[in-house]
Amino acid sequence: MRRRMRLIRRRRERAGDGAPERLPNEPLYRGVYLLPNLITTCGLLAGFYSIIATVDGAFEMAAIAIMVAGVFDGLDGRVARLTKSTSRFGVEYDSLADLIAFGVAPGVLAYKWALEPWGTWGWLAAALFVACGALRLARFNVQAEAEVASGDGDGFIGLPIPAAAATVASTVLVYYFLGGEGATHKHIILLVVIYALAGLMVSSISYVSPKGVRFNPRQPLWTLVALIVGLGLVIAQPQIIFFTAFLLYALSGPVAWILGRLGYRGYRERRRARVRADDSRNHPTGTRRGIRRIG
Repeated sequence: MRRRMRLIRRRRERAGDGAPERLPNEPLYRGVYLLPNLITTCGLLAGFYSIIATVDGAFEMAAIAIMVAGVFDGLDGRVARLTKSTSRFGVEYDSLADLIAFGVAPGVLAYKWALEPWGTWGWLAAALFVACGALRLARFNVQAEAEVASGDGDGFIGLPIPAAAATVASTVLVYYFLGGEGATHKHIILLVVIYALAGLMVSSISYVSPKGVRFNPRQPLWTLVALIVGLGLVIAQPQIIFFTAFLLYALSGPVAWILGRLGYRGYRERRRARVRADDSRNHPTGTRRGIRRIG
């Protein structure tokens, strides 16, 4: 098989057609894994239904469909790893499904729900969200290959596109949960939110990955009590809990970056203070002044 693919590669290089090569690791004629790709398809269909619901004016159902797509997106990868059915085809298919469910669907929802009165600025914001989501997925695929090769991959670079889509969808859900009537500032707020989310997706800010969190099977009793209370809150007020959770996650990256920069600046100032203190002990004041005059 390898010899055959080397011959095909040589023929393409001689022809100079410039066509992208399909790596021979997973020949498509051998078939694809059904279960993880079927789950990915469910997420894709949920995203497509969100677009249809948005066009029909059912914004709340459209937001729920995006959240459902997020559930399927979290399941397909785990099912593939548990059943040892990961494949290059599944990775590429998952990226295309994510672009529809978490890029196009929330972009259309945001435009029709709140950005349409802005005219050009409104559809530009929605288009920027979709474009940045596509760039985020492309960068994630490239980084995932590098992380697999290096054995590292405990975090995300940039806000993940499912989290950005969930932030938009949960904003719509909490709006209707709180009444959804009267004069609101949703047009201004969502315009700012969309631009901010688009920038965070293509930024170099680090975010925590759930896969990088390690849990000990044995935990204190209060941990179980806290989980039970949290589950009760999710069941009682899911709109508020989801909105708060995704908003805090989106803000966690910039906050951690700012705190890190302040901590690094404080470290540099403390280091300079130690250098000055060591210099003052090693050189008397008169000697230091004499050196400065000579210099």
